[in-house]
Amino acid sequence: MSLLSDHDLYLFNEGSHTRLYERLGAHPAVVDGTEGTNFAVWAPDAKKVYVMGAFNGWNKTGHELHPRGQSGIWETFAPLARKGDVYKYHVVSRYHHYEVDKADPFAFHTETPPRNASIIWDLAYEWHDQAWMSERGSHNTLHSPISIYEVHLGSWRRVPEDNNRGLSYREIAPVLSDYVEQMGFTHVEFLPLTAHPFYGSWGYQTTGYFAPSSRYGTPQDLMYLIDYLHQRGIGVILDWVPSHFPTDDWALGFFDGTHVYEHSDPREGIHKDWDSYVFNYGRHEVRSFLLSSAMFWLDRYHIDGLRVDAVASMLYLDYSREAGQWIPNPYGGNENLDAIDFLRRFNSEVYKGRPDVQTIAEESTAWPMVSRPTYVGGLGFGLKWDMGWMHDTLQYMSHDPVYRKFHHNELTFRMLYAFHENFVLPLSHDEVVHGKGSLLSKMPGDLWQKFANMRLLYGYMYAQPAKKLLFMGGEFGQWAEWSHEQSLEWHLLQYESHRQLRQWVSDLNRVYRNERALHELDCEPAGFEWIDGSDSQQSMLSFLRKAKSSEEVIAAIFNLTPVPRHNYRVGVPRGGVWKEILNSDSKDYGGTDFGNLGSAEAQPIATHGRPYSLNLIVPPLAALFFKNG
Repeated sequence: MSLLSDHDLYLFNEGSHTRLYERLGAHPAVVDGTEGTNFAVWAPDAKKVYVMGAFNGWNKTGHELHPRGQSGIWETFAPLARKGDVYKYHVVSRYHHYEVDKADPFAFHTETPPRNASIIWDLAYEWHDQAWMSERGSHNTLHSPISIYEVHLGSWRRVPEDNNRGLSYREIAPVLSDYVEQMGFTHVEFLPLTAHPFYGSWGYQTTGYFAPSSRYGTPQDLMYLIDYLHQRGIGVILDWVPSHFPTDDWALGFFDGTHVYEHSDPREGIHKDWDSYVFNYGRHEVRSFLLSSAMFWLDRYHIDGLRVDAVASMLYLDYSREAGQWIPNPYGGNENLDAIDFLRRFNSEVYKGRPDVQTIAEESTAWPMVSRPTYVGGLGFGLKWDMGWMHDTLQYMSHDPVYRKFHHNELTFRMLYAFHENFVLPLSHDEVVHGKGSLLSKMPGDLWQKFANMRLLYGYMYAQPAKKLLFMGGEFGQWAEWSHEQSLEWHLLQYESHRQLRQWVSDLNRVYRNERALHELDCEPAGFEWIDGSDSQQSMLSFLRKAKSSEEVIAAIFNLTPVPRHNYRVGVPRGGVWKEILNSDSKDYGGTDFGNLGSAEAQPIATHGRPYSLNLIVPPLAALFFKNG
């Protein structure tokens, strides 16, 4: 019994099928009273295709698939093949006397590495997140607070008494949900949970575009984790990797003796940095495959957002290549026109089908309009990581404060482009690996100054107009560089300084969520106004954040040196009492308790072009937030 209609074949070959997972792969069925499984796989240059597994004693030619017209798809019904059976395809090519055993590109479940066969599975699950799903659009808009906790599931917390294993999907669900809720983050972003053979790739060398990693459990176990987070009011973002895939001989590469999913020319088809294949975005069937993968995670796993990895590597034909190592587009340029078209189609399909989710681009260049609609020439993403902010800010914070006045522009430069895109400020996993050290270890000074600088960094991040992202461990000041083979350094929370830093992050999340002035206009120029961005001699910064309502204003003031500033005057737009709602130098956070006794009254003394001003004590290495009224 075929699941494929002629219309399915047309859409597939046209490159516009977005639900291929319903048709290709392995689907248990009953045909004429016989229990078995429908198999279908795309192998356009195969001479013969067979399916083998536990159900036929791994006989390579036991069950032959049959071609479906000229579509390149092979299909069959295999009696006795049932849920839980392990299987592979045996592909005999038309060319090179090539025969190979391949995992199913559309498998819903896979063996745990180092094993790599596919597993017949279904996706039946009873969801309990209806309340979240009905209102999640209000949590995902650009006007909502979005504060993301980035997690590598295998190393967030481990079980040392059980061979140091990571927690399973079901084990981590209540613990992670409790923690994220306690910390006040709005979303969790998981490093890729798609099936990947090499654990050390952190999931970025994906082989299973329709299967979650079986290291942590079954597909239903992952659904349970997402369901659990949703029931606690926490959104879930998944890293998704359409930029490249690994070269394992049992996976997608050279699938039927030809380059089916990838380019044949290594100048187009190989990522030298990662020794992986590049998808051929110009091939219609490959577009259908990737579009269906994206929609699969949104449809079947209730994912609230897709963060697309390494977008820059997709956009540029000469990405990380020297002259002569790449092929220009038909117009002589370095733009990958097929990838551009694919990304626009991807975003259009996602927002057409799921308008209440977000797509997020990790794009590290100045490519224009990444997060602007396709109908005005943009790529159509909802948000983009601000890699420039991350680089400039961490570079600035690494300077000894005595030299910071010479680098003031590293903090202020962002505001020249801050509203060109809808930005996320990322302090991600990439900043704490490969010899870069942890965030805390980057901070200059003695122990007290390191923690004060961390509080200052986070205060500045949360005050800036953009959404927020922080990698696990950063919230309590992990000392060691992140290792995917070890648990986070939770033992550090026995020390007061680490607990106090974590409390600061929790309070920042609380204020960011509660104060509309800090999130409502994150992506609009009307939400930001400098008070004074030019006081480089004292390394001071001050600005206003504003809500849609002109009545809600927050003044943020930053002292980026260890020298307290007395009688520091900042202009504000109105008189009355301004409440000090956050002070990173509070003793609650490990500071010296310098401050303004909880509030300051605006005096009718014109300063910074405004009719009123606050006369403040600004503590050393501190962030202050004042709210009018």
